Amino acid sequence: MLSSSPLTLGGLGLMAGVPALTVPVHRGLADSGHAVAGSAVLLVLLAVHARFVLLILARKGVGWWLVAAQAGLTYLPLPVVGAAWIPVSGLLCGALLLVAQQVRSFAVAALAMACGPVLLAAPPEALTYAGWAVAAPLLGLVEFALVGLAVQADRLSATRSDVIHRAVVIERRRFTRDLHDLVGHRLTVLVLKAQLIQRLVHERDEKAGQVVDETLTLLRALASDVRAVAHGEQRSSLELELSSARALLESVGIRCQMRVSCRDLPREVAEALTHTLREGVTNVLRHATARECVIQLLEQDRLVSLSISNDGVLQRRRPKDGGQGLINLTERVTVLGGRLETTSLRGGRFLFTVHIPRNQ
Repeated sequence: MLSSSPLTLGGLGLMAGVPALTVPVHRGLADSGHAVAGSAVLLVLLAVHARFVLLILARKGVGWWLVAAQAGLTYLPLPVVGAAWIPVSGLLCGALLLVAQQVRSFAVAALAMACGPVLLAAPPEALTYAGWAVAAPLLGLVEFALVGLAVQADRLSATRSDVIHRAVVIERRRFTRDLHDLVGHRLTVLVLKAQLIQRLVHERDEKAGQVVDETLTLLRALASDVRAVAHGEQRSSLELELSSARALLESVGIRCQMRVSCRDLPREVAEALTHTLREGVTNVLRHATARECVIQLLEQDRLVSLSISNDGVLQRRRPKDGGQGLINLTERVTVLGGRLETTSLRGGRFLFTVHIPRNQ
């Protein structure tokens, strides 16, 4: 795949140009009698050019000293080797085009296109291979295109990897948050139900069978919730959660007063409030020996407010003591432009409030 191996594309650019250049250069060197020395210099030139291209692919800068070394190795051997050296000007043309792209200079681009044609100013007897002088810009453009394609493929690959990584992080965060907010609440209720069953069985109370049935219903709901979280499904109902909260609190001996004055809320708002209600009720059950809980769902000036207050708080709590649940809620509410407030009141009472604009 092109996007997975940008260095391969750069290497293809080099391999495509090297045979086209080295074959006529070696042939000319053999005719001029400088085959050994010329081949050594050509090898050094190719190594310098390869180093420059790899530097561009790695996006580590231009490498001006490599450009200067390549320019010297392109033109200085000409008086000694002769016209056989003209084809290597195509490599310098490609290098300068890459430099022009990096520094965004039309002057350098023009200089690149003149690398080969400038040799046409040489005396006719010294210009045996005039066609190569004209073709040098074409060779440079081919290499420039291939290397440029490799760089773009590398950038696209990096962007794709970043998008995939962010998607994985977001999905992992969603799963963790939903698992805590939904399944954590169910587990808390199940623990309370199990404790109640244990007490009723010990007292030989006839209500034990009814509580067992309720516990089985909760277990089935928990299994359904786990599947919903795993598949990213949203099946929450604020109305059902309100009635469930009242029944749950009263089943453990907490008197529940509820006031609801708004209906038909937008789905996103209702979803956030459902999680708020679960977290609030869970905190009442976990962190207090409450005897009374007041739940209010009100709307004023298109601002929906859900408040949960309870007594029986054993010690004054701070917002930072809320754990992961409050962190998750803050995230949900903030996305909707809302805010979360927690307040410890006198007399061992605690107030938990969420305000969310309706927006629809």
